Amino acid sequence: MEKTMTRPLRRTRAVSAASRLLPLLCGLFSLQGAQAAWTPRRPLLATQVSTPEAQPGQGIGIHSASSVYWTKAQETHNFIVGNLLTSYNSYRVNTTASTGTAYEWYNVSQIDADAAMIQAGDSRYATYMNSTYAWMNNMWDGANTLGGYFAAANINGTGSGGDKYVDDNALTGVAYLDAYDVTTGATQAAYLNSAKACANWLMYSGQWDSTYGGGFWWSTVKESKPTQSNGLALQLFLRLYKITGQTYYRDWAVSIKNWLEARMYDSATGLYVWKIDGAGAGVRHNEKFTYDNAIMVEAFLLYSQVMGDNSYTTKAQTLGVKMNTTLWNSTYHVYIFNTADGRVNPAWSGWGSQAMIKLYQRDGNPAWLDYAQQNIDYMNSKLRNAANNGYYTFCNFNGSGIDTRMEGVDQAWMQRIQALLSNYR
Repeated sequence: MEKTMTRPLRRTRAVSAASRLLPLLCGLFSLQGAQAAWTPRRPLLATQVSTPEAQPGQGIGIHSASSVYWTKAQETHNFIVGNLLTSYNSYRVNTTASTGTAYEWYNVSQIDADAAMIQAGDSRYATYMNSTYAWMNNMWDGANTLGGYFAAANINGTGSGGDKYVDDNALTGVAYLDAYDVTTGATQAAYLNSAKACANWLMYSGQWDSTYGGGFWWSTVKESKPTQSNGLALQLFLRLYKITGQTYYRDWAVSIKNWLEARMYDSATGLYVWKIDGAGAGVRHNEKFTYDNAIMVEAFLLYSQVMGDNSYTTKAQTLGVKMNTTLWNSTYHVYIFNTADGRVNPAWSGWGSQAMIKLYQRDGNPAWLDYAQQNIDYMNSKLRNAANNGYYTFCNFNGSGIDTRMEGVDQAWMQRIQALLSNYR
């Protein structure tokens, strides 16, 4: 998951023609064989109605039929189907310069977006979700007994290789558990096994070591240890412990949490910093990113729920308040990308809305929803193309300086957070 101060195009690499072997873990991607010839799929119509399928482990959300956010979530999905979905059931990086390449975290973000639509009560999105999940098999390193997802491949599934990223693999596991929550039977079991496989790679690939006192590296290059990689891994291990009861997931979660609190927390602002890198004890980069801290809010809410420690609900609430003190632009009512960059991005700024919705789900305080809604309203006002319903990737706070690329991950996150909000507004 690229995070630079200027956000260039996603990690660029040469993509070879070699395809990967199937993952060896039992049950992983058992849907692969079910995907025969591709049949063209049309965008879903807003007037169609479906019966929600059961969601193990959590109550089913029912969006309001009159919610403008549900309508916009559907319109965003239709843009994605018309402009980014490929005949292979993968999603291209963007609509302009990288149409032949697929990124891991872009594709799993779309899986997560479709899971949110199902959770909101519309099971028609399961076909999209499950088909892309099956395609993801192409990015798995089947030549390595530990597996792990590569970050990029050709849209036809060939050419995966190169570095692997902790945040990408952890986010993939989290997205699969969101899909697990809205599926049943063999499909549900496959998603769980795939999430376990992601965790297995995290545990045994050597990405956690004693440098800087612990913590996961960002990638197999081992150049830095960031908050977001560790926060997403914390979420994955907590959720797997809740589902399976396996104590090694709990132990990993505790270790990650302790490291984050000891090394990445900035007591002056009450927020979590970007990363640590460099020789020796390392250099801490104190920039604050919205999505780093949103990830930590969600992680603390999970820790409270799974570990039965209510003090972490309070920590999540306090962190949410600190986000809204430092990372919220009170003039334009939007979350900033980071404290060193005066711009807004649908995915990375939009992550703040998801965290606020999760806080509302925990304590019922409508003020959290106000922040979530205003943040989304800004995106719809400043970054949405009214002609095709797609979202641009960056703008300045006042809406100027628009970067007109339409990145798949930005569309996925706007679909997801609007689907989540539609359950309440």
